Amino acid sequence: MAGMPGPMAPYSTNMLTILITAVMLGSPDTRPTPPTDVASQPGRVLKDVPYAGDQNPRHRLNLFLPGTSDTPVPLVVFIHGGGWQSGHYRSGEAMLRPLVATGRYAGASIGYRLTDEAQWPAQIHDCKAALRFLRANAAQWNIDPDRIAVMGPSAGGHLSAMMGTSAGVESMQGDVGDHDDVSDRVTCVVDLFGPTDLVKMDAQAPPGARLKHDAPRSPESRLLGAPLQTVPERAATANPITYITPDDPPFLIIHGSQDAVVPYPQSVMLDAALDKAKVDTIFITVKDGGHGGRGFDELKPRIRAFLDRHLHGAKVEISDAPVDAPPPAKRQNQRRPTRR
Repeated sequence: MAGMPGPMAPYSTNMLTILITAVMLGSPDTRPTPPTDVASQPGRVLKDVPYAGDQNPRHRLNLFLPGTSDTPVPLVVFIHGGGWQSGHYRSGEAMLRPLVATGRYAGASIGYRLTDEAQWPAQIHDCKAALRFLRANAAQWNIDPDRIAVMGPSAGGHLSAMMGTSAGVESMQGDVGDHDDVSDRVTCVVDLFGPTDLVKMDAQAPPGARLKHDAPRSPESRLLGAPLQTVPERAATANPITYITPDDPPFLIIHGSQDAVVPYPQSVMLDAALDKAKVDTIFITVKDGGHGGRGFDELKPRIRAFLDRHLHGAKVEISDAPVDAPPPAKRQNQRRPTRR
């Protein structure tokens, strides 16, 4: 699983995402893009597949299919980060390609409307519409509709957690797409340092954190369409803890203890609430880790083991032992040679 999220600006997935966002979102093309079938080894890629039956360029996904299989394969759905205000579904390729290359998984990286276009709960409505579309069309892509995981970093982790806990909640369904009668349940969730209880983020921020979540133009305030602390009831509807029930799917949560963007206690609270409801949960701390980046790469095997356990029934042990973030690389001062 190459391409674990690197060091992040507020709510972004990685530097590639930032570059893509600058190019793709600076002057968005609102014309519908037809799906492009691109050959790859192994398998194939379907790019820019519309999932909502409309012309919105955010209602698109990229689908990564393995080579031929005698039986349907499980699907891993990637939800990008970006503070709900930036990012692109193309950034999921680095996470999904290595899984699909094994021949044992299909992958989908999905887009959703950002906060410059729509406020909450449009984002979760879009993610659920994409999931229902994929499940409704699973047979034609040799996907098992009963084995679907969701995963994402930062804001994508938040939306993944929401997908896990709010299945069947009417207010979280929306009317996007053409498959209202299809289930929105998922098999398991991988939440990479996503926020949960938005109104507590400033109070939980580590010393020196520069991002002010309560500010009127913060990512959270923009998501809710009002200064965060003025709409606590609306914020509660965006909290995955609100919807936890004992029948929720298993969770893998990973978070850096020194995250200055999404405070570490956000995941502590989610883990505690899931544990109280007796939901199968693994919570891994990256000691001294930030918002992605250092320390997360060595957890790739545990993510893969979690997916293998819940999507393939593998009898594997998964440690919840914390890992240490390696120290940042030291920059060497190099003097330019003196011209003679």
